[in-house]
Amino acid sequence: MIDLYSAATPNGHKASIALEETDLDYRLHTIDLSSKEQKTPWFLAINPNGRIPAIVDHSADDFAVFESGAILIYLAEKTGRLMPQDTKGRSRVIQWLMFQMGGVGPMMGQANVFFRYFPEKLQPAIDRYQGESKRLFRVLDSHLQDNEYLAGEYSIADIANWAWVRTHRWSGIDIDDLPHLQRWLDAIRSRPAVQKGIEMPPSAVDLEADREEEARKFAKDTFKWVETGQSRQNGQ
Repeated sequence: MIDLYSAATPNGHKASIALEETDLDYRLHTIDLSSKEQKTPWFLAINPNGRIPAIVDHSADDFAVFESGAILIYLAEKTGRLMPQDTKGRSRVIQWLMFQMGGVGPMMGQANVFFRYFPEKLQPAIDRYQGESKRLFRVLDSHLQDNEYLAGEYSIADIANWAWVRTHRWSGIDIDDLPHLQRWLDAIRSRPAVQKGIEMPPSAVDLEADREEEARKFAKDTFKWVETGQSRQNGQ
């Protein structure tokens, strides 16, 4: 049995999708980001960085894993699924996983901060992070023109990137001119495990929509720094 400590964010949904795809038994523990539960001593004992998601694998001597990318690799290696066994195939998957971890996630996260959550509209910052996110989307679109998935067969690389890219409207980024990326988004969404994974836990808002008032309320309720102007995300 695996305990999953998570919340309804792209990083959180990466872990729940992978658990659904690998058919592993797990229990979901929803972490209340608004109360900073992820900063409490009991959670820091699992993840010293105080962020979600994290897992504890009770079938492996209560082994704890934190960082969403590390969780994906652990689950893939534990089950022999969602990642090739050969060296080159494994490397391709990890390359595209790192593309998300080092690029797509951070850039979209900052786009969210300045476009959605920050109390002031700092247009140069918005343009910077939306522009870089769109550039990364073009990289994905170009690659997907000749590839059904990012690294051969469907893998943790697709899960990681999809969990973020699907929220492009929340980040204020249009993808109407990226048909291959749209095809890939739709193909992954059709998977039953993915559909279940993004409801574990369900989000209080529609992360695939573009609703300013809803986003503002979500930010005020979840990220208390919005009211004080502090520019940091809270546990995602």
